[in-house]
Amino acid sequence: MDVEGEERAVERAKAIFEDYLTLLKEGHAVSNPELNNLLRVVTTDDQTSLRNLYLSGRQRSFGKKILAPKTINQSRYVEAIEKHDLTFGIGPAGTGKTYLAVAMAVSALLNKQVSRIMLTRPAVEAGERLGFLPGTLQEKVDPYLRPLYDALFEMIDAERVEKLLEKNVIEVAPIAFMRGRTLNDAYIIVDESQNCTPDQMKMILTRLGFNSKMVVTGDITQIDLPGGKRSGLVEVTEVLKGVEGVAFIHFDDMDVVRHSLVQRIVRAYESYSIKTGIGRQMLLKLDEPAPVSAAVASMTPGTPDLPEA
Repeated sequence: MDVEGEERAVERAKAIFEDYLTLLKEGHAVSNPELNNLLRVVTTDDQTSLRNLYLSGRQRSFGKKILAPKTINQSRYVEAIEKHDLTFGIGPAGTGKTYLAVAMAVSALLNKQVSRIMLTRPAVEAGERLGFLPGTLQEKVDPYLRPLYDALFEMIDAERVEKLLEKNVIEVAPIAFMRGRTLNDAYIIVDESQNCTPDQMKMILTRLGFNSKMVVTGDITQIDLPGGKRSGLVEVTEVLKGVEGVAFIHFDDMDVVRHSLVQRIVRAYESYSIKTGIGRQMLLKLDEPAPVSAAVASMTPGTPDLPEA
């Protein structure tokens, strides 16, 4: 096979082919969908080799599921969760943030590394007004927590999940229910954390007890807090930056592992936000001055005040 192009690109292509041949010689059977995912990563990241990416994404057993990280950031995410007591997974929909976190929690429970799993998220409506919900308190909050149940049922048989829920070995509850508790020997997952207020974020992070791990997931482009309230997830990335024992893994559109159209949708929204400036206010730091318009900036000290509208 002949490869033509710039010298650097040719060398990169050669290295990828050599890695692929090495994997085949070592007895690894790489399926076409898996190879496509690997190539998508290595062709955009010069620091990543095909072989290392494949081996770092080795399959793992999570209950009744056998999974493997599909992107380099997913692989880093899984490794960060293993090595740190507090890990943040931040990025767009479809990147596996919650799914992999639940899988790691189930694995830890089944391997007796922890004695219980705590799944929590803020009960914030995503733009809709659901009104009065009938039923018990648990039935009222269950619709908000459904994605966490869905991930659980994929990892563990439904009947066993029900028994674990009855015994409170697995607990699913809104963040508001966490105040005043200390969660020892537990695997805690805080989902949709972009909808936590700063006070809620501080409260849930300080619930972490002995022999416990916490994974916090969220997407700062989908904040549903009312009245333009500052997101606790946006703030915590500044507060805990550089703190020992804390890991931040940032996902992007290249990590989307849902339908290929989802990746294009995420990119389109990102481009639109950059073009229109929507979402800029969400990311402003508390002490960051508001941007000055070009018209005002160009005014000289001697320019008279503009007339009132």
